[in-house]
Amino acid sequence: MTGQCRRQGLRAWATWAGLIFLAFLAGCDGSRRADPVASSGQVAVPTTHAVSFYAASRFAEQASFGPTPTLVAEIRSKGFERWIDDQFALPASQTDTTAFQGFSEDQTVRDAEWRAFSRGFTGLALSAPDQLRVRASWALSQWVVVSFRKVDVSGMPYWTNLLLRHATVNYGPLLYELSVSPAMGNYLDNAQNRPKSAECPHCAPNENFARELMQLFSLGVYKLNPDGTIARDANGAFIETYSQRDVEEFARVLTGWNYDPNPSNRPPRNFGNWSKPMVPTTWPPERDSGAKTVMGTPFPAGQSQVQDLNLAVSMLMSHPNTAPFVAHRFIQNMVKSNPSPAYVGRVASAFRNNGQGVAGDMKAVLKAVLLDPEARSGDSPTSARRDDGRFREPYFHAVGAMRGLGCTQPPSNNTWVWHGNQQAFGADSVFGWYAPTDRAPGSNLLAPEQKTLNSQELSTRMTTISGMRWDSVTQTQTMSMLQGAGCGVDALRLAFEGGSRVFADFLSERFFRGARSVPMLAGVHSSGVSSP
Repeated sequence: MTGQCRRQGLRAWATWAGLIFLAFLAGCDGSRRADPVASSGQVAVPTTHAVSFYAASRFAEQASFGPTPTLVAEIRSKGFERWIDDQFALPASQTDTTAFQGFSEDQTVRDAEWRAFSRGFTGLALSAPDQLRVRASWALSQWVVVSFRKVDVSGMPYWTNLLLRHATVNYGPLLYELSVSPAMGNYLDNAQNRPKSAECPHCAPNENFARELMQLFSLGVYKLNPDGTIARDANGAFIETYSQRDVEEFARVLTGWNYDPNPSNRPPRNFGNWSKPMVPTTWPPERDSGAKTVMGTPFPAGQSQVQDLNLAVSMLMSHPNTAPFVAHRFIQNMVKSNPSPAYVGRVASAFRNNGQGVAGDMKAVLKAVLLDPEARSGDSPTSARRDDGRFREPYFHAVGAMRGLGCTQPPSNNTWVWHGNQQAFGADSVFGWYAPTDRAPGSNLLAPEQKTLNSQELSTRMTTISGMRWDSVTQTQTMSMLQGAGCGVDALRLAFEGGSRVFADFLSERFFRGARSVPMLAGVHSSGVSSP
């Protein structure tokens, strides 16, 4: 190798070494970050903008899958509320389902489906114009869980599209639609929920969906105060939201749904008729049409499946737990892991009434989540609170890194899509990747996403980037992979060639809200990047 080639190899390796440093640090979008340090290369904040570069970048971390130069400029120009309104006005993005209509058993076809699924939602996360809607649908998926661990991959795009359609509409219709989703019907077994009868002695009510519809999707286990704190009885004990008897009665309410039977000759892998909502069964023994009572709400005898489900949704939407329950989940998954009761209470109020007497309006809820004073209190790095922010879970971290590099589609290397401890829509159970009550070790602060950050995940974050190190083979493949994904390789290279300060400013602008820190600059120096 010539001296010039060796120098080029060293410089390329140093570029990726700087990104290793970046990937390791960019694990949390909250507090405990270094104070910003002014420098000749630091991003300037024009006085004509009402929103600072730092604040716009921070807002983008909450309302999208991560800042990009274009997005930050748009937020600064429009301001927070106008940007949100413009996002709501955009049509809902949907993943392409073309690849999932053959249902072939051929392994080559199945492999192609997996590739299409792994890239579909991630493509939207990277470059969909309605970023707020995509981000909100990802937030929903963290507590309204369906996983490819059980559902055939050919059914999963229709589930993600359901979340995308409803993420900015209303929580009531979402509860109805997820209840008749064939993916959910398969995942939590409500498609097999049948009463025992003389005609069907082998049938038995299945309580899975009934229980999780209350516990995980709407109410929670314990009764809540309007601000999301747990209510207590006169003895100071927690009060259960519902009883086992309520679960049994609710399972009766939800009997009698089945996959759409038409066409009857559909392929075995399409047993769920994944593109169509479930429908009421027509054989009377498959339906419990007797009177039921759930949490004090009577369900009269003789009602149809649709009537009972509509009444069930109304019961859940009017329950005092639902507003603070949903408010807390959205705040945790978009803004901060450890919100104050007052913050939860304000968002819950917006859920109960959007100002026009409508409950469950997702637009009002998302606005309340993102524009609340507590959400915006850290928009200056000098005003950050100890309980601000949230850990970036593996998938969000990976997609944010790609967006920061300017990627417009998932690179061909699946490591970037199936990232570390969190395969998108692949949770091991209905409880998802973490519980909302999980706390940081040795702390009383809630930090659910930290459950995904272990030594294996940190190693993955390092090796994902360091796998792009320079050698005669890998470097060429890596550059081609990133360029093929529309990533801004040239901008990265130019920043590197400008020296340590320019390169540090580039990383600061893309990944650290323009507040470059002393440790970061030292890390770039130590990576081998020379000053201009």
